[in-house]
Amino acid sequence: MLYDSEAGDFTITFGGDTMLTRRLAVYSEPRFTALAKLFRDADVGFVNLEGSTRNWDEGVPGIMRGTYMTTPPSLLEDLKWFGIDMVSCANNHAFDYGAEGMMATRRHLDHTGIVHSGSGANLAESRSPGYLETPNGRVGLVSATATYREWNAAGAQRRDMPGRPGINPLANTKTHRVDEKAFAELRRMSKRLGFDLEKTRARGHFYSDKEVPPDAADSLEIFGARIEKGKSFATLYHADADDLAENLRWVREARRQADWVIFSLHFHEFGGKSLAQAKTRTELQEPADFVIGVAHAAIDAGADIFVGHGSHIPLGVEIYQGKPILYSAGNMIFQNETVQFFPDEAYRRFDLGPDATPSDFLDARTNGGTKGHVAHEGFWENVVINCSFRKGRLAEIRVYPIDQGFGRPLPQRGRPMLAQGAVAKRVLARMAKISKFYGTDMRIANNTGIIKVGGQRRKRKSPARKSGL
Repeated sequence: MLYDSEAGDFTITFGGDTMLTRRLAVYSEPRFTALAKLFRDADVGFVNLEGSTRNWDEGVPGIMRGTYMTTPPSLLEDLKWFGIDMVSCANNHAFDYGAEGMMATRRHLDHTGIVHSGSGANLAESRSPGYLETPNGRVGLVSATATYREWNAAGAQRRDMPGRPGINPLANTKTHRVDEKAFAELRRMSKRLGFDLEKTRARGHFYSDKEVPPDAADSLEIFGARIEKGKSFATLYHADADDLAENLRWVREARRQADWVIFSLHFHEFGGKSLAQAKTRTELQEPADFVIGVAHAAIDAGADIFVGHGSHIPLGVEIYQGKPILYSAGNMIFQNETVQFFPDEAYRRFDLGPDATPSDFLDARTNGGTKGHVAHEGFWENVVINCSFRKGRLAEIRVYPIDQGFGRPLPQRGRPMLAQGAVAKRVLARMAKISKFYGTDMRIANNTGIIKVGGQRRKRKSPARKSGL
């Protein structure tokens, strides 16, 4: 054996959405340093870097309704100290401070030596892999997001026009299926309110048929939603064929260039039975069907690992073709309450004047801590996932519960610790339950979930194959 990487032994530790606004390296609690060790001891430590990494004068606030998420560039050294050396930049917060803020993120990551992908000066750059050299092989990362504002997507370069900076999009369309009676009423509304003629006028003007598709006997568009006639009610998602094909093309390129390939997808779209039953977001349990289909397609194209994020709660683990699909680890570092500045539009959403402070805004947004993330423990109880490969094959997955301090004072909560006691039991029980949806058996021992690849049941047939792929 000439190179160590020929042995095919490789480990990677995954964390979820990371919103970092405070130092990490100053703390030394045993459960905190033990968590950091899981990342440092692996060949790769990966998280989704949610937001812009920028100084206050890099970029201007965009138009949005969420948290304007900023990580000070100096904190990237703390992230690296923790063991993170690879991140996704494809998410719905990457453009919070526009193209300049997004490009500043790339510069600061490059300066710190953290490999990244998912954003760029044009579409090709946003789709191209990031590569990390490790003692056990070269790692390629392709990152995309299914959840984004339309103007955040990168644009393609032309011979006569530069491309547009932005994130790597994987667009999807949502179709609502309704029964015959409801469809007839929607059809009547569209006609009586003049929407039919409005669409006719648009088609006769500058819009393409793709932008204003014709209504059919069993489908129409109304109030900005695509409606389909059926026998019951349902919500279906379809991945954009062109975006999927291009992302898979870059996965295949990474396969040729790297020993190990990761495909990362940010999404907020859910599916399954819990979509119609969950009273809070923390009760959602499954991704939308198209996400499952994309995960399978990425593995088929050559990815060794699919990792999802964006849900802010843990989702299940699937073994597909002997490869791990990690639908979401939930939140990793959850410090979006200690952002130092918010733009005027954020305050005006809650009728707050120019003298209001960030804490005033956060109190108004959460109604004094009674709604949103701070009101639900599920957002603060998540996982870190370690995948071990031996001789080129997946050998074991270990799931470690983490506790981010639900109910603690604002200056404390958000920094992860390895969970113990009731929190650990609750998190692992949930992961075991929702992983069974995919035929994955997880044994729990010593506050750890253990998934052995040998002996896993045959995976279920994914409904995603009938949903846009």
